[in-house]
Amino acid sequence: MRKEKLIELKKYINEIKWTKDEIVEYEKHFVTVESHKFCINNREIIREKIYKNGNDGSAVIIVPIEKYSKEFIMVIEPRVFAKMKIAVSFPAGYIEKNESPTKAALRELKEETGYEPNKIKHLDSFYQDEGISAAYNHIVLAIDCEKKYNQSLDSDEMIKYMTFTYDELLELENYGYISGCNSKLALCRLKNK
Repeated sequence: MRKEKLIELKKYINEIKWTKDEIVEYEKHFVTVESHKFCINNREIIREKIYKNGNDGSAVIIVPIEKYSKEFIMVIEPRVFAKMKIAVSFPAGYIEKNESPTKAALRELKEETGYEPNKIKHLDSFYQDEGISAAYNHIVLAIDCEKKYNQSLDSDEMIKYMTFTYDELLELENYGYISGCNSKLALCRLKNK
């Protein structure tokens, strides 16, 4: 980053003065939304903050590599709001309260596929949408995964899994089957490794 841009950014951050935060809450089935009213530099703004399943919505995206084929394990599931009504994605799930990203990755991979890795490596962390959520997501690489368990799905989950080569994943993305931002970013991180 250019030095002057970094200085400008830091200056702007230091100029922001948070002085007020009011919360009005309403709850639905899975999502809770808080309305926050802030006063910044004598200007009032309102922002909604989303919580998922009682937590901030932080999640883990697992990039599992099967031990013997060296292919990537992907989940295929219905997504009612997706254009194609289906998604091909890396296994993923919410991080539960007091759970580390690594523990969440192991739990979610086991639940969704029945696989267990020999090693986990952190690839990246990111905010999905810091404008409406405090969710901080983590991408982890699960290396040498072996099938050890049956799937253990929630009652509202319908997940199948398949393995693909890296080139096949790129084709799936090109065809629009891999369209979620979490999987697209994970795939992008693989290109850089």
